[in-house]
Amino acid sequence: MELPCATEVFTSIFKTGAVTKNCCGELKVLGKVCHDAFVKKTLEDPIYKNLSESAIAKKSSKTWNTCASVIDISPSSSA
Repeated sequence: MELPCATEVFTSIFKTGAVTKNCCGELKVLGKVCHDAFVKKTLEDPIYKNLSESAIAKKSSKTWNTCASVIDISPSSSA
């Protein structure tokens, strides 16, 4: 995944933002397992210790599901 798309996905989960169709395509290539691992690893960083894990999990699922609907992949798909 290119850095601009990684930044988009990160922002959509840990801040506020949307993911473009192009970046949804890159996320699809990585797959759900990598997407989930990225979120889990980020939450392990002390910088993010004060974030609500349940809120982040919801935003993570929303990002994946939105991309799934835009790119036509199943919500639980994995590459």
